[in-house]
Amino acid sequence: MSVNFSTLTIPYKDTGILSGLVADYLSAHKDLQPFYNHTPEWNGVEKAIANRDAYPINRAVLVSVLNEQYTHLPNIDKVQAHIDWLKDDNTYTVCTAHQPNLFTGPLYFIYKIAHAIQLAKEMSERFPQHRFVPVYYMGSEDADLEELGNVVVNGKKYTWNTPQQGAVGRMKVDKELLDLMQEMYAQLGVTKEGAEIVNIFKDAYVLNRTISEATIALVHRLFGQYGLVILNPDQPELKKVFLPIVEKELKDGFSFKAVQNTIEAFPAKYKVQAAGRPINLFYLEADIRARIDKKDDGLFSAEGLHEALSADELIQRFKDEPERCSPNVILRPVFQEMILPNVAFIGGGGELAYWLELKGVFDAAGVPYPMLVLRNSYLLLNQKDAVSFMRSGLSPAQMFAPLHALEQQYIQLTEGERVQISNEIDELDKLYQQVKNKSVVIDKTLEKHVDALAHKAQKKLQQLEKKLVARSKKMHAVDIQRLQNFKSKYFPNGSLQERVENLSGMYASYGANFIDAVCKHAKGLDMEFTILTAESNHHT
Repeated sequence: MSVNFSTLTIPYKDTGILSGLVADYLSAHKDLQPFYNHTPEWNGVEKAIANRDAYPINRAVLVSVLNEQYTHLPNIDKVQAHIDWLKDDNTYTVCTAHQPNLFTGPLYFIYKIAHAIQLAKEMSERFPQHRFVPVYYMGSEDADLEELGNVVVNGKKYTWNTPQQGAVGRMKVDKELLDLMQEMYAQLGVTKEGAEIVNIFKDAYVLNRTISEATIALVHRLFGQYGLVILNPDQPELKKVFLPIVEKELKDGFSFKAVQNTIEAFPAKYKVQAAGRPINLFYLEADIRARIDKKDDGLFSAEGLHEALSADELIQRFKDEPERCSPNVILRPVFQEMILPNVAFIGGGGELAYWLELKGVFDAAGVPYPMLVLRNSYLLLNQKDAVSFMRSGLSPAQMFAPLHALEQQYIQLTEGERVQISNEIDELDKLYQQVKNKSVVIDKTLEKHVDALAHKAQKKLQQLEKKLVARSKKMHAVDIQRLQNFKSKYFPNGSLQERVENLSGMYASYGANFIDAVCKHAKGLDMEFTILTAESNHHT
């Protein structure tokens, strides 16, 4: 099936979806400049490369782990070439990170990866003297099954009810997951493309395979042709590289101090994302991911596992079995940058917000801090709905407005001054000001009385304006309903489509063309919101 996709880009500032902090980061606001090293532009890339060169990594271990992880996957020449490139000191990575959500989870999982692929490609073209490899770094040790264990397909939510606990990446495909998949297939398998994505899922999620292995197989199938390299860092050899930081953390509690210093210096107008804990490590054992705490007596505990271990005892355990050690949200980025020759990290708004709190942690750890890039965002429309919205006369940027505001904007657009009495309210204010001026000459105590009359009259006119708008909505009921349907379909529960829907619904409508379109229209450092319109008779 051939589907063409047209694109329209909108500046993020016109969508209103960014936090003030991320908007200020994109505009290089002076308040945030002390909290990062490299601006997200080509000059920043050059500086990130120079900074990276000062910190060599253990490439032999990295390549060995990657080759082992790919042993049981179909060989793709471009992926293997990229892994081989990583042996060379002149090769760098462009990385995005995400947990192993079931079936890739929300769409932005796909968008982050496509962005990494595109940015690596653009860097290779811009700096031909270097090589750049796109990497998906899997946050396989995340234990939040409530977040990772469900998926939404065309508005219907499917949840994996498994008795397993601990790091989700270490969990295994079980009967409960296979039963869930069968339920999904009944919805997806009605089209040729739907049957295709069903088979892709079946090939990846095989009974007793770990979720990490299944995710690698799935993402390799979807993005291997683009040369994407996938890394599951939950490996003893990689954890060994991290042990000096683990020892520093257990003996000095350095990361918490660094984050606290940053938070104290952080402009008060920004919300703190991740304050961290006195010890930002977990202990992994069997199906438990236990938080490590330092007690008043100086000994350490791992909730539910160990009650009284000294720093030296804990460090020795991690040296004997590095796979037992797991960084939390504060130290995970440091681990990532220690094992990858990374120059750019691609993340969503929330990720960038907490990375901006971590520069002090990186400095204390002596690890290079990469260039931060806001991930691409997309809204996928079918042509019929896109045309219908544009006929309303509203601009594409107005799609992002809350429904009540969108309805208001449409009524103002169609009815204009007939439902606006703001000018009359202004005139009324002037009139009452004149009355007040006259009244206070005679009796100053009348000032409050006149103000009360003015307020009451203004309130009555505002109520009238609301009634005019409500009557107009009834007059345009069909058009208003069309807008409501549009928002419900493309902004489910008031959220962005990409934060809710899974790729399988899109794949069932458009096949592999959907992945191709996302990769083709990805943007490296031109950070804007992209509306993708599928020019076919299929519906999302």
